[in-house]
Amino acid sequence: MSTFWPDRRVLVTGGAGFVGRQVVAKLLGQGADVVAPKSAEYDLTIPGAANAMLADHRPSLVIHLAARVGGIGFNLVEPAHLYLDNLLMGTYVIEAARNTPSVDKIVLLGTVCSYPKFTPVPFRESSLWDGYPEETNAPYGIAKKAHLVHAQVNHAQYGQRFSYLIPTNLYGPGDKFHPNVSHVIPALIKKCVDAVESGDDKIEVWGTGTASREYLYVEDAAEAIVLAAELHEGIEPINLGTDREVTIRETVETIARLVGFEGELRWDPTKPDGQPRRRVDASRAEQLLGWRAQTPFDDGLRRTLDWYLANRADAERRV
Repeated sequence: MSTFWPDRRVLVTGGAGFVGRQVVAKLLGQGADVVAPKSAEYDLTIPGAANAMLADHRPSLVIHLAARVGGIGFNLVEPAHLYLDNLLMGTYVIEAARNTPSVDKIVLLGTVCSYPKFTPVPFRESSLWDGYPEETNAPYGIAKKAHLVHAQVNHAQYGQRFSYLIPTNLYGPGDKFHPNVSHVIPALIKKCVDAVESGDDKIEVWGTGTASREYLYVEDAAEAIVLAAELHEGIEPINLGTDREVTIRETVETIARLVGFEGELRWDPTKPDGQPRRRVDASRAEQLLGWRAQTPFDDGLRRTLDWYLANRADAERRV
């Protein structure tokens, strides 16, 4: 156990969310004094709410994980909310942290969606500004990238200390399985489970199956976030990934095998694939944090499936 954390007060926005719950658990395990306010207490899209939150709790460190997120379908339907809500939350929290005397540092979570649509693989942090993001991801990705700029200029002008992490596609227990907002892995798990239970002999899958993703298990991501909070400050972003690229077709086939679905996978090429390829260079995380992802993909999928089957009502209710 690190000697850094005992009795240190840490405020985690989004602490009840998918990533936040894992981060809070790890911080508590290290002996930190953790505060995780709910959105019902402080609506961080409203001016003044973040200031009031930090004034009420007076943390020494802030980890900003609160976000509005969804899969490709949600991104197409709610792009304005994805852009504005995420932009405002991060903007207000960064400024509130800068103006709160007790706060020594803030940790910000970016997104792989910020990278240009056609980024050379593996994605290196230096490529972040080399083009426009894939269209369905752009509103969310650009809002998150603006937080990096905000933190960098605050560091230059005011000396604000921060760390900025860019995880690739996250999955694991606690994810959202409601079809309106689910990402690719929970959406596919639910489709396959529903098909098996109803006796369907086929499922429809968006796109062509040729696009690729790099999946990071949520507990591995939480470990990196806690390490960055303790060990790192710097103005450059840090990628978090596994160095394994998986096509959507392979993803679906693996999930179908684990669930026991033996029917037809019917691809719909009229639906978007999203970004063509994703795999990041995570060497900076290893150099600066001593971090490497530990969870094999099949193991992480099995744990995610098991959690979903044991918590279906809660998993499908979370919108």
